[in-house]
Amino acid sequence: MNDQEKAALAAFAELFGPPPEGPAAPVDWDAVEEWLGLRLPADYKAVATAYGPLDIGERLWLHTPFADDARLFDYGGFVERGRRAAPGVLPFGETRMADTLYWDTTASDDPDEWPVVVHVQNLANAGKDPWLRPGTTLLPTLTGFVSDGLRPHIARSGYAGGEPSAWTPPARRPDPTPEQRAALTGGGTGLDTLTALVPPPAEPYLGEQSWEWLYERLGTRLPTEYVRLMETYGGGEWCQWLRFNRPLGTERYDVAGTEEWYGEAYRSLRADFPQYHPLPVRPEPGGFLPFADSIDGDQLCWLTEGDTPDDWPLIVIPRHADQGPPLTGTLTGILLAWLRGELRTEGLPRLVRPHEDPLDVIDFAPYGPGTD
Repeated sequence: MNDQEKAALAAFAELFGPPPEGPAAPVDWDAVEEWLGLRLPADYKAVATAYGPLDIGERLWLHTPFADDARLFDYGGFVERGRRAAPGVLPFGETRMADTLYWDTTASDDPDEWPVVVHVQNLANAGKDPWLRPGTTLLPTLTGFVSDGLRPHIARSGYAGGEPSAWTPPARRPDPTPEQRAALTGGGTGLDTLTALVPPPAEPYLGEQSWEWLYERLGTRLPTEYVRLMETYGGGEWCQWLRFNRPLGTERYDVAGTEEWYGEAYRSLRADFPQYHPLPVRPEPGGFLPFADSIDGDQLCWLTEGDTPDDWPLIVIPRHADQGPPLTGTLTGILLAWLRGELRTEGLPRLVRPHEDPLDVIDFAPYGPGTD
């Protein structure tokens, strides 16, 4: 340990006392920094190595790279989500008020000079500038928090469970190919364009039953385009937001199960609040048939009107907004427009912030047997 690290530990101990009982989570800092593509501040690494992930006071979490059996916290996901907030920020902590603590990595080439910035969720909710800028590095910022009333009591992070273990960085996301760039910008709307943009899994999983089983269960065939899309990708999650339920599965949240429970729930809500739930429900004429949903509970459905299933229009039933009109276009074309940022409607929000490369965000995570 060098003198800088010793000084950082001494300053932290003066503020918060000795480390909690039990070993801190071991960290392979070389592997973490290689995955980040950045060196980290020496004071943070020294504190993280000696203290591990911490609850500070009653409202601040200092996150460090660790793994736990309960999977309560994913360091990689925390970093990747945080980096999307603004150009050049790198998250390292959170508060119980949903604020996030970052370093501004654009301020200096020396990580030991990175100032802390805080994204304050209440300010964001009020439509104000959400960024608090103390203008100080980690330890002076924590000193200021204590002066402002943060209780200088520490405990091992509740996210860590019984005993945190070393975190293994995930594989790096492959660099986009020229074919993906062309599919993103070329304007195509068909399945060939979608597969060029997002390569499908080698073995898509649709469920254990057959299409004929599903058609008999639903009492109808389904659009040809949807069948081709499912046979190409299977069930899965697009961009950690839009979930295509398994069409041939038998569980509650597969296609057949979802139509039953969601249709019943919608009828109940329509009886009490018809102004907010105006759609017909199958088997009513033109009733909706859900087949995908968002992680926020919005439903992507067909309105079963027209001469054949291939004529059915698509509609989103938003969870937190008034009902909008049907969407215009084919299923694959709408999916591509959403991935490219050309479509923005309730339930299908913008995926990419202005400073982001869409190909750093667009992905598909396939489901398998037993996947929720």
